[in-house]
Amino acid sequence: ERTFDEMIDKYLSEYSISKTENGQIRDKSIAKGLCAFFGSYRLREVTPPLIVDYKAKRRKDGVKPSTIERELCLMKRAFNLAVREWEWVDKNPNHRVSKERYNNTIDRWLSFEEEKRLLRACPDWLQLIVIFALNTGMRQGEILDLRWSYVDLSRRTATVMRSKNGERRTLPLNEQALEVLRAKGKVRHLKNDYVFASQTGTRVIKRNLARAFSQAREKAVVEEFRFHDLRHTFATRLAHAGVDLYTVAKLLGHKDIRMTQRYAHHSVESLRSGVDVLDRSVTIQSQSG
Repeated sequence: ERTFDEMIDKYLSEYSISKTENGQIRDKSIAKGLCAFFGSYRLREVTPPLIVDYKAKRRKDGVKPSTIERELCLMKRAFNLAVREWEWVDKNPNHRVSKERYNNTIDRWLSFEEEKRLLRACPDWLQLIVIFALNTGMRQGEILDLRWSYVDLSRRTATVMRSKNGERRTLPLNEQALEVLRAKGKVRHLKNDYVFASQTGTRVIKRNLARAFSQAREKAVVEEFRFHDLRHTFATRLAHAGVDLYTVAKLLGHKDIRMTQRYAHHSVESLRSGVDVLDRSVTIQSQSG
């Protein structure tokens, strides 16, 4: 009779492998926590009450609700395969467990003044990455994975070969993004094809980027701001400029436009033109009357 460990191993080796490198690392990290609790259990022994106990333990350990929900989502996907494709077990116990409640709405973007301070605080190599992120909306992993063979300077495009959802998307590049690529092209490494390579020509290590970004953020006094919020800033500025959500969704690589709603923040002034229409209509009516 199959165990939880066996189910997760099969999931990681056969399904997680199709994800990006960062996606695979994330899945393995999530799986490690799940297996520490459920690993030796037979699949039929994993019941809704046991999952509730797991959730309670994770909350007691101080784990964020959003993290717990990600763990249960991976577990649910693996069980679905175990039921429908592998026929290892008859039912998915996760279907009878309520989701974690948490506020998943990100409401943080960079003001132009904060952007100036942040860029001044960044070392040159990081400054170029930040500018590129602000002007493309690409995820951190997508930027670090970008290769020169995916860039077409004549067409002013960059292609994300495998995004978070596993699909390819080609992005138009504005002048600021192109300037970054031209600057990187002058010091291009022959060792490999990475656009934003390290000093030794290898792919930039994620933790090194995180450390440098954290130091720059603290120096610039930009509080509660993550690297991913650069992507949020990109989308928010598009929304402020009146770009429609469908276009924003395509640029971000969202399959479902509902995912883009979280990025559709508008300043009061950007909404003012909407209510000003009413003023004009009243004026026109009064003049015509």
